[in-house]
Amino acid sequence: MNRVILILLMIFFTAIYGCSNKAAELYDIAQFEEKQKNNKHAAEVYEEIIKKHPDSEYAKKAKERLSELKGDEK
Repeated sequence: MNRVILILLMIFFTAIYGCSNKAAELYDIAQFEEKQKNNKHAAEVYEEIIKKHPDSEYAKKAKERLSELKGDEK
């Protein structure tokens, strides 16, 4: 069920934002994953943002969220 919702969200965000704002789209997906308590996948998406969009405002936000998620694991 979560995968279906994720796929629908990806299609929705792609239609709204287009390819020009991929970092924002990925950040929204990561936030959704956190809300679904899927922290492992959220962390993977945050890491992707940091890797692919290191100079974006979303990379800074992703680093903060990733730090909090890793702090929760301890």
